[in-house]
Amino acid sequence: DLTDLIPVATAKDSNLWVTQIEGNSIESAGVIKMDFLGLKTLSILKSALEMLKRTQGVEIDLDDIPLTDEKTYELYQKAETNCIFQFESPGMQKYMKELKPDKLGDLIAMNALYRPGPLAYIPSFIARKHGKEPVAYDLPEMAEYLEETYGITVYQEQVMLLSQKLASFTKGEADVLRKAMGKKDRKTLDKLRPDFMERAKAKGHPEKVLEKIWTDWEAFAQYAFNKSHSTCYAIVSYQAAYLKANYPKEFMSAVLNHSANITDTEKDLQECKRMGITVLGPDVNETEKGFAVSKTGAIRFGLGALKGVGEAAIDSIIAERKNGVYTSPFNLITRVNTRAVNKRALEALVYGGAFDCFKNMHRAQYFFVPSGDKTTGIEKIIAYANTKQSLQTNTTNTLFGNLEEAIVIPEPKIPNCEPWPNVTQLDYEKEVTGMFLSGHPLNPYRFEFDLGYFTSLEQLAELEENTKELEKQDGRSFKVAGFITKFEERTTKTGNKFGSFAVEDFSKSKTFVVFGQEYLRIKPLLQEGLNVVLTIRVSRRFKTSDIEAAVADAQLLENFRANHISTLRLIVDYKTVDKEIIQFLGTYIPSHPGNTLLKILLYTDGENADKEMFMLEYTQHKMAVTDEFIQFFENYPYVEMKAF
Repeated sequence: DLTDLIPVATAKDSNLWVTQIEGNSIESAGVIKMDFLGLKTLSILKSALEMLKRTQGVEIDLDDIPLTDEKTYELYQKAETNCIFQFESPGMQKYMKELKPDKLGDLIAMNALYRPGPLAYIPSFIARKHGKEPVAYDLPEMAEYLEETYGITVYQEQVMLLSQKLASFTKGEADVLRKAMGKKDRKTLDKLRPDFMERAKAKGHPEKVLEKIWTDWEAFAQYAFNKSHSTCYAIVSYQAAYLKANYPKEFMSAVLNHSANITDTEKDLQECKRMGITVLGPDVNETEKGFAVSKTGAIRFGLGALKGVGEAAIDSIIAERKNGVYTSPFNLITRVNTRAVNKRALEALVYGGAFDCFKNMHRAQYFFVPSGDKTTGIEKIIAYANTKQSLQTNTTNTLFGNLEEAIVIPEPKIPNCEPWPNVTQLDYEKEVTGMFLSGHPLNPYRFEFDLGYFTSLEQLAELEENTKELEKQDGRSFKVAGFITKFEERTTKTGNKFGSFAVEDFSKSKTFVVFGQEYLRIKPLLQEGLNVVLTIRVSRRFKTSDIEAAVADAQLLENFRANHISTLRLIVDYKTVDKEIIQFLGTYIPSHPGNTLLKILLYTDGENADKEMFMLEYTQHKMAVTDEFIQFFENYPYVEMKAF
């Protein structure tokens, strides 16, 4: 009985028993201590398998998947490991590309090595795997246990086995050595050392070599890791990578359903885009409660992510859908529970794009109030449902039978109006989902962002957190770009005006504060919805030694292309130049004057030679780089554009 061994009491917030004995010493009281880790990846795996069974009828037992799957190792080798447990950090991805793992043992070893202590051994581990560095052993007998890790001691189990082999330690003594290493117990290690030396010498091993081995083990104790732990992690990682490589849509749907916050969701959506997986907004005829793979093979945004649409509304929409697709908003409203699918829920569904499947109406119509009218489109839809319901109630069990069928209530006409501008539509999407679904306000400026002119706001935030890196940038300037989401003018204690404004780009949102002459100069551009380019200067604060990255100037993003691209270079394989390209350039350049010089770099690949290049420079006219020009050459994937 536990109460015979240790004192216990019930916890304040549950019925569980607790004890005051510390975890480090509780085993000496005669009980077993176990650590239980809650892991989100296990929930992701479970969700992915359930979805796979539901969408494709495929049942998989993760304990039976092959541990030699080529697609899975290819994913690791290319470092496409975003969303893969233990392998998604940039540092680990870098080493994956270099290591090119091709067996589970490589993943187990990297799990153990990618930590502060043993990190320094990774380059040697990689070099030895690829035969670029010789594999050496202090004693030939050590090869049996160190061969799998190319002569590098990686695991506690290796030390346990070697101590038994070299010095005839018992299994119990080897475990004492393991615990001492794991806990960095210097006293126990010092006690074990003479024992190891004497017994190993008795087996004929040279003392000098044994001294080196023990010294290495003492250093190893600083980062000792057990293989069983690393193996469990590697197996879970491999299972996730297997699903991502072989069933990417179901896996990414599960990942999205377990995203912790909007930032994570946006990163996961970016990963879907990189993988070529289409993610569509919600649709009342297809969407489930969470993210799920649709019949068309795309991932659909979940109804549960729409603010204002409660669980009862979602359940009603999905349950009734089994009786046939919804053909119009009127058809939907007369079939669902209108107490659950109320006005607020309908508004959120429209804002999120869930009614876009009804092609005879666009989103603005649901909220449009024409002159001389007082009701919106949504209010007309609700009134229609109420009338139908009232008629049904009043005509049931009358002398005339089912009178409802004889009385036809016409659907009200929803007046047409101008569709919302793209920015308005995106703002409403973000209001109900926390993100932009059908596009991004900065998409028209993808060209500028892809050219690498701008530092992302995420990179800027990381730089500001790293004081040493920031100091290295002292005196330098760089540019960030985005759209202004919020602006406030405030007053200092001394009565001077200053501005606080939030800017968002493709990576994140960041708030800036600007004072003095800089504020007065850029104030006209600080309007919500404007796209701006900010010049950020790194310098010391006035009268202090503190370093900061502060806003020094601003300009409209719309003008950036015309003012900053002095030369545009088209790099083209001469064999792909067709009549259409020549005709386009011949008419476009004279008719679009601007500030950019066009250069065309023609090349050919010789069989036994490097690329031969020939430069054409169009100096007669400088041109403007318009969306028309960019879109034309984006249709030619073999034409590369570079700006200077």
